[in-house]
Amino acid sequence: MANTKAWLSAMRLRTLPLSVSGIILGACFAHYNGAFDWMIFIVAIFLTIGLQILSNLANDYGDGVKGTDNETRIGPQRAIQSGQISEHQMIDAIRKNILIVIFLTVALIFTAFGTKNFLYGLLFLVLGGFAVYSALTYTIGDSAYGYKGLGDIFVFVFFGIVSVVGGYFLFSKQLDHVVVLPAIALGLLSVGVLNLNNMRDIESDERSEKITMAVRMGKNRSKTYHYFLIVSAMTVSFIFSILYYTSFWNFLFFIAYIPLIIHLKKINAIQNPTDFDPQLKFLALSTFLFSILMGIGYIL
Repeated sequence: MANTKAWLSAMRLRTLPLSVSGIILGACFAHYNGAFDWMIFIVAIFLTIGLQILSNLANDYGDGVKGTDNETRIGPQRAIQSGQISEHQMIDAIRKNILIVIFLTVALIFTAFGTKNFLYGLLFLVLGGFAVYSALTYTIGDSAYGYKGLGDIFVFVFFGIVSVVGGYFLFSKQLDHVVVLPAIALGLLSVGVLNLNNMRDIESDERSEKITMAVRMGKNRSKTYHYFLIVSAMTVSFIFSILYYTSFWNFLFFIAYIPLIIHLKKINAIQNPTDFDPQLKFLALSTFLFSILMGIGYIL
């Protein structure tokens, strides 16, 4: 039982709602345009969850073997750091997870495109391979991009652009300008979640030479950067609601602005890095709410 709890902790299940937000949003816009398919949606959700768990396990391993996760780190204790899961066990789990992701990627391609549209299938196969590579190299290896301040870019691209635009394409088999602004807004909010994590860990990351954007900017400027991310996401989504207005229901996602504003007020008051940790879950769930309400607003 203790080992099961250790693995569930390593998978960091609290990150899963954020990871599926883009697919849900893309699927809702596909439904709005009459292109939704339940089977594609289910397989895409499972693949997204598989990729997120792979990323979480790889991050646990990468930070664990580098010594970044140590006694000075704030937040939940990681699996390798605690000794509950060995490095060998984690590598084995990562390998098995990669096989699951490969299977789900192929399944999604055949579900969405069948044996036709070979080029579309090839494109998503490449995207799937790049997603696996990105999940692994965020913290693993001598050239881990998470240690070079590039994590924000990758999160914006994968959690925003690829997730929403790519998710929409799976259903509709076409690109559509209607999903661009929602993808940007969701990407900005997702980067905000990463930035919170990095602000919490500024001191321990700096000692471990993990040069995140928060480490580069310092405490005060990383807070300003955080305000920029959240306010920009709200501004972009507001502009979207005006440009693509079809009914009053389109404004439903404005409800999500309430927790986002509350979040910004709390961030402004934080002085102790430990206080950033509860806001991680708060912002992730607020982002999930944002995507659900925006999607529903264009279905109703």
